[in-house]
Amino acid sequence: MNTENDARICEQNSRQTSKQTNEQADKQVNRQGNAGMNMAVNSKREHLKNKKLFLFDIDGTIALSEDVIEGTFELLSYIREIGGRAIYITNNSSKSTADYVKKFRRMGIEAFPEDFVTAGSYTLSYLTGKHQEDLIFVMATASYLAELRKMGLQVTERFSEDVDVVLTAFDTELTYEKIEEACRLLMDDTKERIWLATNADLRCPVDFGMIPDCGSICNMISAATDRKPVYLGKPSPGLVEYSMKVTGFTKEETLVVGDRIYTDIACGENAGVETCLVFTGEAKAEDVPGASNRIDFYFDSVKELYEEIVS
Repeated sequence: MNTENDARICEQNSRQTSKQTNEQADKQVNRQGNAGMNMAVNSKREHLKNKKLFLFDIDGTIALSEDVIEGTFELLSYIREIGGRAIYITNNSSKSTADYVKKFRRMGIEAFPEDFVTAGSYTLSYLTGKHQEDLIFVMATASYLAELRKMGLQVTERFSEDVDVVLTAFDTELTYEKIEEACRLLMDDTKERIWLATNADLRCPVDFGMIPDCGSICNMISAATDRKPVYLGKPSPGLVEYSMKVTGFTKEETLVVGDRIYTDIACGENAGVETCLVFTGEAKAEDVPGASNRIDFYFDSVKELYEEIVS
């Protein structure tokens, strides 16, 4: 009888000891797991603190139309405080650099012409270097056309047998006549013409949603002509490389921040710098797992990016 009681007591004690041991082991694993997570979070935060050159997309990243996205002012203030630079690398070629300076000042953001590296300005530089003597048919806004003419480029909005280059930009003043003239030039068998485009973006975020961007305009023309353009803006690394060159910051100090994976993130990846995706424009959180491009950081908005850096 005593032997049976002793056996039961031993068994109970054994189970209790085993339970306590397992609980202690679980706590240890949890502590180690939490420590690992904290180390990862701290490493991420310290990594972001090393960034000095922030290359921002505009539409869908820091603003929607002229509505500034929450956290933008705070992040820009932080960048100034650490002696860094904010450069705006946008694919939106519907506006000139002067237009962007005026827009930013209306939004309450102090900015100067040297703070902008746009697909439009990069295309302008490309054309003056490669096609200074060529006649260029341009699908663009009056503002962008004026910039091209100011640089001494020969441009036209009409069909001519002398046209050497067809350029498509993000044309918010697009007409069917422009589309027809572009198709006529690209399908003219009497002369081989180069087709260039400022950017591959399909959609541009605005305050009410999305509107067709340069990539969509090009896709419409491609469907009719069986031709494809050479895109000069993002995801080409040129905008990032130029920004680093003029500011003197290194790749390790540079962060590209944008709302599109296939242009903003791809541009940073192609330039060999780290990237940050925000979900205030085109991309959403569910797009991240299947993305073909490397996304180094992602946040709901620039507000969360700022909070992560300063926390």
